[in-house]
Amino acid sequence: MRKRAREFMENEKFKNIDSYIQAFPSKVQSKLEEVRKTIRKAAPDAAEAISYQIPTFELNGNLVHFAAFKNHIGFYPGAAAMETFKHRFDGLKTSKGALQFPLDQTLPLDLVEEITKFRVAENLKKGKRK
Repeated sequence: MRKRAREFMENEKFKNIDSYIQAFPSKVQSKLEEVRKTIRKAAPDAAEAISYQIPTFELNGNLVHFAAFKNHIGFYPGAAAMETFKHRFDGLKTSKGALQFPLDQTLPLDLVEEITKFRVAENLKKGKRK
């Protein structure tokens, strides 16, 4: 499925997060909306965008991204956030800059919120240095 998901995302040109979410089955849509709402709560001043053809929140640059796949929701907060919160990732698949939330499990929305707030603080500091 990974190849098919990648092909779908490459062929589809999403204009906004709404159009991205609407491209998925209703069960997945509701999970994507939960992630979106949680990010919005943690970063109310962030702008919504599509970057790399996936939902993105921006505040002094990229803040976090998220995306749907066959069996999981991917959450992409970057390497520094992954390192800072790695002690909280028991039972989740991870990579250097990403977390995978299985579709058949409850989303760890508290974790998404905490990581997003961490990223807001990081990006605000970055903005002040310039």
